[in-house]
Amino acid sequence: MSTPVPAPYAESRPLPPYRALFAVDAKDFTGLPAVQHGPVSQLIPELVDQALERAGLHELRDSKRFPANTGDGVVFGFDPALLPFVLWPFLGVLDDILGAYNKQCVGPRIRLRASVHVGPLPDADNPGDGNGTARNDTHRLLDSRPVKAILAAASEEVTHLVAIISQRVYEDAVLGAYTGLHPDRCVEVPATVEGKNFSQRAWLYVPSPSGNLIQAGVRPREEFAEQADASADQAQDPATRPETHYSGNTQRVGEGAAVMGNVGRDIKYTGSSTSYRGTNQHWGGGDNVAGDKHVGERGEQR
Repeated sequence: MSTPVPAPYAESRPLPPYRALFAVDAKDFTGLPAVQHGPVSQLIPELVDQALERAGLHELRDSKRFPANTGDGVVFGFDPALLPFVLWPFLGVLDDILGAYNKQCVGPRIRLRASVHVGPLPDADNPGDGNGTARNDTHRLLDSRPVKAILAAASEEVTHLVAIISQRVYEDAVLGAYTGLHPDRCVEVPATVEGKNFSQRAWLYVPSPSGNLIQAGVRPREEFAEQADASADQAQDPATRPETHYSGNTQRVGEGAAVMGNVGRDIKYTGSSTSYRGTNQHWGGGDNVAGDKHVGERGEQR
């Protein structure tokens, strides 16, 4: 007998339990020779489990909810109470394990995109458990333009993992200070997926940043998607990369300025009149700003 499909808004019903979600996809998996697809598909969950073990998340490793191998990655649900530990230290440990593997491997490098989300999902040991909007959004975040562009632009020698964190996870775990992942390590991005009706606020975290990872400039936020596409294309063809000239290390993020790297002098930001010259921003070796930010009246001279 087929399961009846409930009519929306016809009646009230219990909300499914909240489940955290983690998913990864391998970069350039479809470009691998067919003979390598099977071994790589088996290797990815092994590397993820190694990272869970090393990060002390034995409980999560052994209690995944509705796990699935997607061919080029994995996805599974877990207890939201463990979200802070997945953000920190697990993501960093996974990056380390990928880096160690890539240094000694004779086959293709394994570089991953990861997404972390949370939401209500059926979880009663029934067929179809784990399916719902939260699951769909987890995969959309994983396929979104910013995370793909950043991984494509980063050095394959240094950056092995780029994670995108949903706004809900960021607010609850990061801004709530339940995790060791500091907000200053995250960069806000508009997550969109080409050809899909999907647009969400999200946050990028790169455990091992390299090179000119963040496209910067004083531009409307909606232009980020075009920047991301251009970054991905340029990363594939080094001959097309434009020469970079810039002054300062500021990036406009809505209202205010995000500063990446170490700055040893005062920083002044004046409303929306911030000036920036160049196409790329370089992440330095640090994450902190050793200076003062001053917000003055429009037109005020330094």
